[in-house]
Amino acid sequence: MNKIKAPLSTKPLAAPDLVKMKQKGRAIAMLTAYDFYTARTLDEIGIDGLLVGDSANMVFYGEKSTLSITLDQMIYHTQAVSRAVKRALVIGDMPFMSYQASVEDAVRSAGRMIKQGRAAAVKLEGGEHLAPTISKLVETGIPVMGHIGLVPQSIHQLGAFKMQGRDDRSAEYLKKSARALQDAGCFAIVLEMVHADVAGEISRELTIPTIGIGAGPQCDGQILVTNDLLGLFEDFQPKFVRRYAHLAQEMRKACSRWLDDVKNRDYPSDDESYR
Repeated sequence: MNKIKAPLSTKPLAAPDLVKMKQKGRAIAMLTAYDFYTARTLDEIGIDGLLVGDSANMVFYGEKSTLSITLDQMIYHTQAVSRAVKRALVIGDMPFMSYQASVEDAVRSAGRMIKQGRAAAVKLEGGEHLAPTISKLVETGIPVMGHIGLVPQSIHQLGAFKMQGRDDRSAEYLKKSARALQDAGCFAIVLEMVHADVAGEISRELTIPTIGIGAGPQCDGQILVTNDLLGLFEDFQPKFVRRYAHLAQEMRKACSRWLDDVKNRDYPSDDESYR
């Protein structure tokens, strides 16, 4: 039997609304978006937040990592998503080296993401060392989402995509970083590929929401890359990805049928032609 959904508020969500959702025990649902029509569709179904992720470098541009995407590219995609959205919180991902060199660089880059990209917030990858940068951004009036655990922008340092928080030292670093990011003013923190028990401890300790991706069910919310969820990205499938569709397969089938029809001169028909 289908559950009856309460009507969604059309009021645009802001960063403090996610904190209120945690306080009320309401799960937060987020997905990625990189274009107008995907964003509009996801916004219409009631997604709470849309992350314009630097994952676009892999699932949109076909690169092997997130590292080479530029701030200009990220602003371009964020503009398209922001233009489509009426309710969801749009968060622009700050790409590699757009904020690491100095606090001043971070403020300028994040300011562009808000002003030109029209994002409602930005996301930065990194632990407690980023606290001063985050504090300055928040002081400037820019809402910040943190991101700890597996941080893809540090893949060369990490060596591989692997779970974080497996041992006591790693777990303690994650807990300490989460507290530091909250104290610096983050309104939420993404926990990526974090040991589920550690993610649960962090989620219970913080007053701001945790958004898990491969971090177990105890987080306050969840996020996935939409291309993974839909089966559009097939290069690999992380353990935490549940595919709800296989659209790449469906695309091959549909386009192959069209190809056959064209080659056999069955398309277009008389009904599909102008007279």
